[in-house]
Amino acid sequence: MTGLTHANFVRRFSEIGIHDRSTVGGKGASLGELAGAGIRVPQGCVVTTAAFERFLLAADPQESIRREVEALSFTDLAGAARVSEKVRTQLEMATMPPDLQAEISTHYDELQPQSSGTRNSEPVAVRSSATSEDGAEASFAGLQDTYLWVRGIDSVIAHVRKCWASLYTVESIVYRRRIHLPEQGLAMGVVLQRMIDARSSGVMFTRSPISGDRSVVVLEANWGLGSAVVSGEVTPDKYVVGKVIGEIVSRTVSTKLRMHRPNPAGSGVLDEQVPPDQQNAPCLTDDEICALVHIAKQVERHYGCPQDIEWAISRGAAPGENIFLLQSRPETAWAAKEAAPVATPKGKACDHVFSLLSGGAARK
Repeated sequence: MTGLTHANFVRRFSEIGIHDRSTVGGKGASLGELAGAGIRVPQGCVVTTAAFERFLLAADPQESIRREVEALSFTDLAGAARVSEKVRTQLEMATMPPDLQAEISTHYDELQPQSSGTRNSEPVAVRSSATSEDGAEASFAGLQDTYLWVRGIDSVIAHVRKCWASLYTVESIVYRRRIHLPEQGLAMGVVLQRMIDARSSGVMFTRSPISGDRSVVVLEANWGLGSAVVSGEVTPDKYVVGKVIGEIVSRTVSTKLRMHRPNPAGSGVLDEQVPPDQQNAPCLTDDEICALVHIAKQVERHYGCPQDIEWAISRGAAPGENIFLLQSRPETAWAAKEAAPVATPKGKACDHVFSLLSGGAARK
């Protein structure tokens, strides 16, 4: 690991873009790209893959972890569980090298509000950002860990280690073995990002996840933090909006019983009942829906393909400045369907018929 400098270990969103996927992971690269495109994202930085490699070599100087994982078959669930438990415990308990701790601490200090008289108190999200995450060929979404409302540098350091360790969950190991993804070179970036005290939040898709229709944006929303929507714990409000003139084609206001909100004790997230007077009330205004759709179209134009976007509306910010994007990644379900050809192209249309006939004769 010679040649690594502190500049390799942590990078601000303002310093990175989508071309940095290999060093900051999919989530981190996308957040930097969005920020550079003028989309409002919470301030943050990424602990890079160079930091992961530095940590992994310190924790596993014999480099046995990757060999153990690659020796597994994707059908060997018991073996995957055994290796996962061993590796995750090893990485979560390992001491982080002092130079890494110092660099992370410096950047965490930068996330403290300028007006705040107290240091080491800003709540942040600590989010895994795998180098093969959120790509068109392989989606790691949901396979690694995210931690919300983490406060204080000691807790931040501990949760960075947890994110790195989550690269070795059973689900992630089995997924990589099933698609024959090499372990060598696979690494984890970790996003550190200011938390938004969200009044409402959710997801939006720049094509219908049901029909694949690219002429609409589909929004799902709930009260509080978006983790309740992403995890599927609630039935969110749902809006289908036409892209051309912005008409709300479909509006479903659900009974929203649960919400996630920051723990008033100082760190972590609480799962609570939605107040009765809000359970059947829409959690977005029509103006907010319009603003979200406008942003969704901007992001889709920027990337040139349909997007799966997480967003939040800040409780304290002024209208017009209160919508933040937390993540955007390529939509994968319909993209995969469209990528698979129905048949091999033929020189003439009738050649397909002859191909079928000959195939039928062969089967007989």
